[in-house]
Order: sequence, then structure tokens, then C-alpha cells
Amino acid sequence: MKAILFDSWGTLIENGVKPSPLRQIHEILRVRQSFSEFVQQFEKSFMTKRYGDLTEAFNAAIDDLGIRVAPFVVEKLIGLWNKNMLFANPFEDVAELGKLKQKYKIGLISNTDPFSLIPVLKKHDLIKYFDVIVLSCDVGLLKTDPKMYEVCLQQLGVSKEDSVMVGDSLQTDVEGAINAGIRAILMDRKDRREYDPKVTSLKQLAEVLDG
Repeated sequence: MKAILFDSWGTLIENGVKPSPLRQIHEILRVRQSFSEFVQQFEKSFMTKRYGDLTEAFNAAIDDLGIRVAPFVVEKLIGLWNKNMLFANPFEDVAELGKLKQKYKIGLISNTDPFSLIPVLKKHDLIKYFDVIVLSCDVGLLKTDPKMYEVCLQQLGVSKEDSVMVGDSLQTDVEGAINAGIRAILMDRKDRREYDPKVTSLKQLAEVLDG
């Protein structure tokens, strides 16, 4: 094993609002789609382009959902998004990345907008841990597309056989990585899901990789 790819939100960084911003947006917009269907549509619209600001990004996503809302609703969504960014914090075990970096190349691969993740990484001095950072808004791809993983591996200079993906989403992180031919480890911090292999803390990761 030469490289570890990490998801960001929910894996390394805890959302600053609860329930998660996406769940709250789903409720605020009263979208008729199931939550999983909504997430796929919203992330494709909101997180695969570099918009000028959050107003433009939310309006584009709302248009793609085929709904109409009053301007004050968009302002509410922007406030929610900014609050999440303001109060987001790395999980306390993120310092383990420093130890892992001594042995492996470390990549960050994230479905995210252009405005929130990088400021959070800078605020908490996390960029130093990553050899490569690949964001959906930069490459125009989501983690459900194997090509996004290929971009990350190419930049790291490693093969998929020598890599592993660690993330908290079974759909986007685990299934996405497996579809790209990459081994996946589920981050299940609350230890509520059945999957093997999985970890509940980054402190367990070295043992799982060595095993």
C-alpha cells in the first residue's frame, strides 16, 4: 500500500451544524425526491462548477431541481452553509494523519463547493497533511464517477492497486472507490453500520492496513 485517499466531510471534518447541511436543505426546499436522490442531483449541480458566489450556486442548484423559491429562502440556505463552515471542526483524531503521512502518500478527494472546504482546511492547518487535494468543483466530477479517483491517483503517481479509500459514505466513498477498482474502508464513527473493513477512528487505520 502506497497511498491513502480520504473523504473530507464526516470523515476528517465534522459538520458545524446538525442535522447535516444537506439534510436541512432537503427539508427547507421541501423536495419531493428521496434524500439520496436529492443529494445526487444537488451535488451534481452545486459541487461540479466554480460559481462566482453562493447565491449563484444555490440558484443554479434550485433551478436544476425544478423548483421555485423566494429570495429569502436562498438567503436562509446561504446562512446555513456559512454557519456550517464557521463551526466546522476536524475530528480530534485527525492528527493521526501526520503519522500516516510518514509511511503513505495522502490524498484528499471531496465532493464540495468552491467556497467552504479550503477555508476550513486552512483555518485548522490541515493542508500540510495532503500531498494532493482533488475537489469536485475543480474537476467537474463527483466521487460516483471513477474518473475522479483516476485524477487523484494520477496526481499522486500511484496505481489503484496500491491505494485505499477511506470515507464515511457507503454510496459515494465506498461504492465509488470500488467501482474505480480501489479498495475501500468505511469510516463509521458512531459504529452503527455493518461493513468490513471499517474503522471508527483514524487511530485504528494503521492496524487495518497492516492486517
